[in-house]
Amino acid sequence: MIEERILNEIQLKMIAWRRHLHRHPELSYHEKNTAEFVATTLRKLGIEVQTSFGGGYGVVASLKGELPGRKIALRADMDALPIHDEKQCEYTSEVKGVMHACGHDGHTAILLGVATYFSDHRSELRGELIFIFQPAEEVCPGGAQGMIKGGVLQGVDVIYGLHLWTPLPVGTIGSAAGPFMAAADEFFIDIIGKGGHGGIPHVTIDSIVAGSALVMQLQSIVSRSVDPLLPAVVTVGTIKGGTAQNVIAEKCQISGTVRTFDEDTRGHIRQRIESMASLTAQAYGAEAMVDYVMGYPPLVNDTNEVQRFFDEALKMYAPEHVQALPKLMPAEDFAYYVQQVPGCFIFIGAGNKERGMDYPHHHALFDFDEAAMSDGLKMLVAMVESHRL
Repeated sequence: MIEERILNEIQLKMIAWRRHLHRHPELSYHEKNTAEFVATTLRKLGIEVQTSFGGGYGVVASLKGELPGRKIALRADMDALPIHDEKQCEYTSEVKGVMHACGHDGHTAILLGVATYFSDHRSELRGELIFIFQPAEEVCPGGAQGMIKGGVLQGVDVIYGLHLWTPLPVGTIGSAAGPFMAAADEFFIDIIGKGGHGGIPHVTIDSIVAGSALVMQLQSIVSRSVDPLLPAVVTVGTIKGGTAQNVIAEKCQISGTVRTFDEDTRGHIRQRIESMASLTAQAYGAEAMVDYVMGYPPLVNDTNEVQRFFDEALKMYAPEHVQALPKLMPAEDFAYYVQQVPGCFIFIGAGNKERGMDYPHHHALFDFDEAAMSDGLKMLVAMVESHRL
């Protein structure tokens, strides 16, 4: 367990790093300066660093302990979002239209803090730590696959990651075994009819009428085609068509998202959407073209590693502050890592309603209580130190 004095020293550094990153956010696949900042900070700690990893701006660092042990990977994401920062504070984003609205600046700072701690405690470190600073978590296909193809998991025994989470109050931590975060897929459907005059509908094929029928039909997939004991979501997010009130539109476009927790349900819903789009369009004399994009898979935590998390968390926190969390519909490309090696993804409570830090993630006023970074640091250090030969 980290001494209080050391924890406070590293916390000050994490706050400074986080605020620098928050002022200078970079979008997915454009994290050049962020990667350079991370690499420079790691090199100052005397840690071996690889940059441009995985064909992008990934940064990977390796730290070998002086005692035999396992090879453990720790991952943080680095990218920001195309949202204008509306907060008024000393670390408000200085990049117009871009901000860290999901806590990735904090994740990066925490992992730098973990690297700082173990660089000063190599004599006590068992095995080897791999620090993964991943680009492009926010945008599919995401950065995780490139990091994995680059060999970041070669020889790795276990991997851990975390997410600062404002829906949980600061001082609270949690996780869950098995399917924990949903797969997130997208669909884009073009309904092609035959345009014409709004006053002469009988010589047209109204794509908006066909599209509207399809929107209603799609609502029946979860309620009538999916096992009610398996959580799933089909959401139509957009429907666009037409140019004027007296013109029957030739084309109607529909898009949406699908969230599932197992591959069978995921594949079944895709088949139902594609079939339903085609048959519904045909019923109205139209044609449907479906572009179905498979996004991140379900994030499935390893049962043993989740038990390790609870064992270690309960040594540091009162039971009421350690939660077995429900399944979450947001997606995470950390899912790709735990497809390859056992791992655990941990949620760190970061909300503070009294300080106005309870806005949802991806909100223009998003912020988190920086005290949560200490919890993240302690938790990752504890997970690493829990491994004994």
